[in-house]
Amino acid sequence: MNDRKYFEQVAARPGLHGLDGSYRATVMFLTGFDQARSGGLLRGFTEWLVVRKGECSGFGWQALVLDEALPDVEPVGWNKLDKVNPQQEQAAVDLLLTLLIEFLAVRDDVMAVASMYAQYHSLHSS
Repeated sequence: MNDRKYFEQVAARPGLHGLDGSYRATVMFLTGFDQARSGGLLRGFTEWLVVRKGECSGFGWQALVLDEALPDVEPVGWNKLDKVNPQQEQAAVDLLLTLLIEFLAVRDDVMAVASMYAQYHSLHSS
């Protein structure tokens, strides 16, 4: 089973994978999975999110997803979690897994990854 299919299963049935619906637990799960892969799972995820947004950011993928999922919640990044209800947090988890699955399709396509990195470089050199 490839990574994309595995995370489609995680998104469909998170409880079977020990996830409780919290954003922090989901991030920790993904970070642990990434570490087990020596950084290979999420390599390029932050850059892909930046290119997708079309503007430079100093945030990591964890905060970028939160800012997209909860645009009307202040402040920015991780601090948003202190201000959200369970439904908003679940929406952030759902978006995170959806974006990860989209990213994995790009990550597994050499030409798409090359194009993404070229766009990322272009954003940072302007």
